[in-house]
Amino acid sequence: MKKKSYTPEILQYIPFFYVIWSDDLITVSEINVVDRAIGKDKTLTAENRQLLLSWLNPEHPPENATLKEWKHTLSGTGVKLVERDTYPLSTFSQNLVCHYHEACPFNDQLKHIEVNLGIQPNHYSHLFDVDIEHNATSGYYNASEIDTILKGKHADLVDGFRSVLDHPIFEWDIYRNKEKFRSHVLDQVKFLADNGYGVTAYPEAVGGKDDMEGYAHIFENMMYVDGSLTIKFGVQFGLFGGSIQKLGTKKHHDAYLRDAGTASLLGCFAMTETGHGSNVRGIKTTATYDKDTDNLIIHTPGKNDNKEYIGNALDSTMASVFAQLIVNGKNEGVHAILVPVRNEKHELLPGVTIEDNGYKLGLNGVDNGKIWFNQVSVPRENLLNKYGDISQDGNYHSDIKNPSKRFFTMLGTLVGGRICVARAGLGGAKFALAVAVKHALKRRQFNDSVKIQEDLLMDYPTHQLRLTPLVASAYIYHVTLDKLMATYCDESQTDKRVIETQVAGLKAIITWYANTTIQECREACGGKGYLLENRIADLKGDVDIFTTFEGDNTVLSLLAAKGVLSDFKSEFNSAGFAAVLKILGIQISDKLTTIDPRYSNKVDAEHLYNPKFHKHAFDYRTRRLTYTLAMRIRDYIKQGMPSYQAFLKVQTHLLALGKAYSIELAYKTFVEFTEQLTEDKNKALFEKLGTLYALHEIRKDAEWYLEQDYFGSTKSKAIRQRLERLCTELRPHIGVLVDGFGIPEHLMTAPIAR
Repeated sequence: MKKKSYTPEILQYIPFFYVIWSDDLITVSEINVVDRAIGKDKTLTAENRQLLLSWLNPEHPPENATLKEWKHTLSGTGVKLVERDTYPLSTFSQNLVCHYHEACPFNDQLKHIEVNLGIQPNHYSHLFDVDIEHNATSGYYNASEIDTILKGKHADLVDGFRSVLDHPIFEWDIYRNKEKFRSHVLDQVKFLADNGYGVTAYPEAVGGKDDMEGYAHIFENMMYVDGSLTIKFGVQFGLFGGSIQKLGTKKHHDAYLRDAGTASLLGCFAMTETGHGSNVRGIKTTATYDKDTDNLIIHTPGKNDNKEYIGNALDSTMASVFAQLIVNGKNEGVHAILVPVRNEKHELLPGVTIEDNGYKLGLNGVDNGKIWFNQVSVPRENLLNKYGDISQDGNYHSDIKNPSKRFFTMLGTLVGGRICVARAGLGGAKFALAVAVKHALKRRQFNDSVKIQEDLLMDYPTHQLRLTPLVASAYIYHVTLDKLMATYCDESQTDKRVIETQVAGLKAIITWYANTTIQECREACGGKGYLLENRIADLKGDVDIFTTFEGDNTVLSLLAAKGVLSDFKSEFNSAGFAAVLKILGIQISDKLTTIDPRYSNKVDAEHLYNPKFHKHAFDYRTRRLTYTLAMRIRDYIKQGMPSYQAFLKVQTHLLALGKAYSIELAYKTFVEFTEQLTEDKNKALFEKLGTLYALHEIRKDAEWYLEQDYFGSTKSKAIRQRLERLCTELRPHIGVLVDGFGIPEHLMTAPIAR
């Protein structure tokens, strides 16, 4: 059969018509998109335009002879469709014209059709000769440049820390005996302390660097070594030392902080009790002031009132114990007291009982234990007295008169720990993603009768869709946590209620994300992901607990929602709630207007990729959830229901609001960061990552948006297609993106990732 000669103007459209008619069906949306492109194409003559439009008529589809002519024109030319191209079909069309004609300029209208129809390479690769010699990853972006952007002002600290981790003591190994594992982790912690990292966040007066932001960075990087090391380090220097730093005063700093930072004084953080986990205010351990001896008597009153799951319990010689402080018969609320638990021979002191929690799902290099106190006496000076003190005459006093405000102020100083837990979870997710992506860029599986070699896992659209949005999310959450810690450390921010609400919500969604990501990576690696040597199995066990310590995620999400709902007021009653509704009425009700149908049905790429759309979608969801939640609670209270019961009735609504608020906050933080980038190429990459995150999150909650008529089924479908399209566009760069996490080669120990 002789190939029919087409003009360049017609030839460039033939691959698109061939794809459109390949299933013998053409839709109205396809007709509209192609018709619009043809109408805007100024290179077409009237005759050419008429011919192309004739091929768009569903009542008179192209004849079989025409389809055969198209196939004959496309085949045997040596021109191949390259799936890794940003616009595979448009580029193929251009190369096809170049094969038959001398002049072959790129036609943007073809790109418009490819993008707006959401055409994916896997939809049509069977129709063409396909280039199967994929490069593992493109060199267009530079991983070192990306890593430098993420490190920001902490580059020197992070680089130095990563170099220190290139030491034999940090070589990864499999430990299934918890005693040996714990001993090794303790040696690692002491090694880091000897190299000055234990005092990173402490004041310069005690030999520290006063760099809490830098501490968070090294905390995340420790996860690349091992989760147990990270948590043991965090307990010693963050929780125990941090409680002394944040809740104590100069006398405590001078006496204990330097030793805590050098690990010569090992301590634990004894807050959680068997009977009270997230409800710190309800703990039962008491610290009763004895005026006769000028001592505090620490006591565990009941069977389930012991301290539970206390990290460092088996190694520590001192505990920062949270207890109900009783002075002159009055309960002054929860305070922290430094309580010695062992002597210099590492023997338990009188009245102190400590038991090993035993083996856990993960983190078995951390010595968690239970602690009981039986009338243990410590000096009054051991009370960490920044927010409440007992004077020499035996009376309690505090500059914060309101007990509730005093309690939340005290806990607010420890918010940095929640940020660090989120960073540790993020570090675990990054490591799992790096392993899974590197494996998928090497592992081949399946082929057909035409292809010579099997396809890379990463070239399957399903694999791209399961991993690429998670990689994008890692970037969004990295930037968000950086900003969050900077705000937390900003001394000019005197009102910490806002940051406490933000941290509560973000800690929850990021540690949930980390667990979801690690599981997805395990599955993406098949049986290899199940092997201990490839690290993902241990990460699953280690990061799992992050969803419940430093605050149960569900409780924290509810807390975040209440912060949004109450304008950051900590208590609710019917009188105070009226004021809340007044605030909401001003801030929200005037913005919940009916969505313009033209907006809800808009599906063009320019709109769907626009941050204004993403912000509007997230903002609308948060505001609508807040408004409807407030109305529901108001109605319950009007019916005479106590406010506490009203909140119980709407818990699932509160949870949805907490998540929506946190996702919106993360996205807006990332967009603000990206807008400040000055280098165009990397800025464009970060913008694309932000777009992918936004569409992924909107798509995940499509049910809600559809229920609210925020968008219709056509737009929902378009969002799904754009999401798939973005994953395909980022496929050539996925290897660089995970290398951009900056995980050193000496820590990338999983065999399948090498």
